[in-house]
Amino acid sequence: MTMMMVTLAQQGDGFLGGGIGTFVPIILLFGLFYFMMIRPQQRRDKERRKQIEEMTAGTRVLFGGGILGRIRERKDATFMVDVGAGVTIEIAQGAVNRVLREDEKASVDEK
Repeated sequence: MTMMMVTLAQQGDGFLGGGIGTFVPIILLFGLFYFMMIRPQQRRDKERRKQIEEMTAGTRVLFGGGILGRIRERKDATFMVDVGAGVTIEIAQGAVNRVLREDEKASVDEK
């Protein structure tokens, strides 16, 4: 039995042969995870930031809390938003969920 263990240890190319071969599946899984999960999320975040930067007064927006309004004024990190007759609130720019077209209504199925 001892002789068999010595022989297996000397071969070094068994199932646990070592080297970079053991890391290949992990590297492939990470690459798959990156291209399936991380990359698309980065793209959506980049598009959202660009959309927020392009917003001007008069733009209709839907905020994360479900508030619909029209931007009145843009500040450094916030928007002054008209949400009703004579009601203006200040909301963080990061709370913007999406921009609405003039004829578009927010649906119940918002993501």
